[in-house]
Amino acid sequence: MPRSINLRQVEAFRAVIENGTVSAAALALNVTQPAVSKLVSNLEYDTGLRLFDRVKGKLVPTIQGVRLYEEVDRVFSGLHQLERAVETVRREEKGRLVIGVLPALSGHFIQQVTMRFLESEPHVFVSLIVRGSPGLTDWLATRQVDVGILNARVEHAYLETEQFLSHPLVCIMPLDHPLARKSVITPSDLHDEPFVGFDEGVEIRRVVDEVMASYGSQPRLVLEVTTAPTLCEFVAHGLGLSLVHPLMAGPVQARVAIRRFEPAIDNHFLLVKAQKARNAGLLDLFIEHARRCGGELMREALRASPDQTD
Repeated sequence: MPRSINLRQVEAFRAVIENGTVSAAALALNVTQPAVSKLVSNLEYDTGLRLFDRVKGKLVPTIQGVRLYEEVDRVFSGLHQLERAVETVRREEKGRLVIGVLPALSGHFIQQVTMRFLESEPHVFVSLIVRGSPGLTDWLATRQVDVGILNARVEHAYLETEQFLSHPLVCIMPLDHPLARKSVITPSDLHDEPFVGFDEGVEIRRVVDEVMASYGSQPRLVLEVTTAPTLCEFVAHGLGLSLVHPLMAGPVQARVAIRRFEPAIDNHFLLVKAQKARNAGLLDLFIEHARRCGGELMREALRASPDQTD
């Protein structure tokens, strides 16, 4: 009979889902990899659910795992709203900025931007929320988030949007892949090649599928994922190739080959804020840091391949 589960097990499960790997989850929780693995294993035993499949040493969520995560996410979202309410009361006399960011940019990018912002405004309290575009759009519209970085179309009368870090998708592949000898990758090069793609609900996936179909090319889809960090890790470990925004490849740039893809498939993120937003001066300063830091990190990612240009 399933036993009672504990919060630490749920935190480890959630961290693996959101960070893509056990090692990244361990880093996020400030514990060891074996500790995370044991917590997840104990959660599977205690619940009687198979939450992950083991694929080449990686944990890949099962259908049961995805369903459980959805429920866990709702609970944690409620807790986070309560935590933010408490902080608002505690710090209402000070400057406050609530930032929403996609999982794809929730690592090195947002850490660099936020640190630079806090160096210039050390007395501002920052709350950082990592969610997908639909959730962030809702929270921006209800003013629970001051500024968001999204990758989906936003149509709302009270939200202002700005294209951010526009750049064509690049092809990433293992360093020893035969196609790494080429400077430019085309749809015909990817025909029947093992391909790691985004879930069909992700805009990039739909656009890439349309381009491939228009050229009569059909990559062999071996895995689909919902987050960019997970996708890039599988490519870096040799599962296949993929097409991503160059900034998404930043965390694995030393472990993959990055090549220009033609025809160019334009891609960008969106900076979104509410009209007549509170703390307008802080918002503008944060957005300026985001522009500068994003440009620097993208140039760094592109320098991973001598054939890439800004």
